[in-house]
Amino acid sequence: MPERRVGLEVPGSDVHEVLGDIRQAEDLGIQAVWMTTGGPRTADNNIRRDTPSILAAAAMCTRTIQLGTAIVLTWPRHPLSFVEYCEAMAQLAPGRFRLGVGPGNKAPIERTYGFAFERPLGHLTEYVRIVRAVLREGAVDFTGRYYRAQTADNEPVDVPVMISAVRPKSFELAGACTDGAISWLCPGAYLRDFALPAMAAGAKKSGQPPPPLIAHVALSLHEDWDEVETVARERFDSYMRRDPYVEMYRLAGFTEAEERVWSTPMLRSLVVSGDEAEAERRLRELFAFGSGEIMVSVLPAGRDPDACRQRTLKFLGDFARTL
Repeated sequence: MPERRVGLEVPGSDVHEVLGDIRQAEDLGIQAVWMTTGGPRTADNNIRRDTPSILAAAAMCTRTIQLGTAIVLTWPRHPLSFVEYCEAMAQLAPGRFRLGVGPGNKAPIERTYGFAFERPLGHLTEYVRIVRAVLREGAVDFTGRYYRAQTADNEPVDVPVMISAVRPKSFELAGACTDGAISWLCPGAYLRDFALPAMAAGAKKSGQPPPPLIAHVALSLHEDWDEVETVARERFDSYMRRDPYVEMYRLAGFTEAEERVWSTPMLRSLVVSGDEAEAERRLRELFAFGSGEIMVSVLPAGRDPDACRQRTLKFLGDFARTL
């Protein structure tokens, strides 16, 4: 059976606080941490941080925990620049770093960076081909529709390259030419019925084994659902204004997603809450569906959010030791 992991999505923009959270996760026994990119500052995003730099610092103050980007944006950086970064991380954290990349969302990419957000999967395919070729073989000579890249005599390094995925076509791409798919806000049943079959189909076309699926889930060890739901709505509100997520939930059977607001059934399909027994049951269900790793976003809720957060983190460490 492939190795199973529990990972933690680490939020925040203060570098020292983030590094403290990563060290705490390692001390608790959580096997991996993932960091999203802050991205451009917009009405929907008030966090700005240089995720690659923070993870490089984390590599120096941790020993065993896996470090990953989930994800960094492809448009602002040429693929060869991330090759150089991966080469450095392979030395700082041997066998512990995973690169997750993705195109992001149309509005901020066009408004902030000035790129034309066209054919994002085609763009992403070329990006991954270049990065993986250099990391695996030490060289690339590529001319495509979006990129040109030529380099030789690099030292191959062991860094998996994964992509963000929400809709079936992106999961199929992940299965065909990457080292894994990183989901975001996808219900477990959708991963089972759409994502994993799409990955298997892509892998079959390419003649390779299906890579792992990193299943994102929101978790709150708190028994009052109404309070958890309030936090979840605030945390994920902006995603219902983004077409890929609306289409994904509609495909998952939630036709109310067309209203572009979260319904309670939609949130219950994504958010795990309750006591430790219920949390364990739901997380094991995700593994039973075929996920190789779970990436948890903690939702602190109730009158004492920090106590809820600490309870949830302790549970994750305890749960990780049972896998």
